Amino acid sequence: QVQLVESGGGLVQPGGSLRLSCAASLTLFSFHDMAWYRQVPGKQRELVAGITSASSTNYADSVKGRFTISRDNTKKTVYLQMNSLNVDDTAVYYCNAHLGATYWGQGTQVTVSS
Repeated sequence: QVQLVESGGGLVQPGGSLRLSCAASLTLFSFHDMAWYRQVPGKQRELVAGITSASSTNYADSVKGRFTISRDNTKKTVYLQMNSLNVDDTAVYYCNAHLGATYWGQGTQVTVSS
């Protein structure tokens, strides 16, 4: 059974930083494209950042220059470093893996508030 387990969420003040981690129980992790999405109540889930199996990255315009996605294939883990957080970044963040099939984690709450 494939599992994606996110961690690292929490409460942070505006301007602060958090690093999210997603540990994956994927046999062929290095071949999967990985991504982080986020969702707020009443809105569609949106792509935040993605990293391909070749480590090419892409970002939503709203997070460019502030967030960095990376992966460690030896640890089967993908990370999202989030800097200069603002209240609009408050959401549940989900890890996503894709290689033919698509898998989702259970989500981790990020709250940016003073």
